[in-house]
Amino acid sequence: MENEVLDLLAEICEDDVVKEELQTELFESGLMDSLGFAEFLVELEDQCGVVISPSEVERADIDTPEKILALVEARR
Repeated sequence: MENEVLDLLAEICEDDVVKEELQTELFESGLMDSLGFAEFLVELEDQCGVVISPSEVERADIDTPEKILALVEARR
């Protein structure tokens, strides 16, 4: 599942750096914005069956690929 999530994240961010550097600050670096995150959540549900509502998370909870992977793992 980790590879699928990282592939999806790389697709949304349009940069493979998110697959290699899991500490990358997604929002601060400009790789992702609120709309991109909403798109990521929709695709995550469609492709992986993991449901996360945007209202359930704070930006600080999902600002790196590592944190997103941990959140997805917790929801599985």
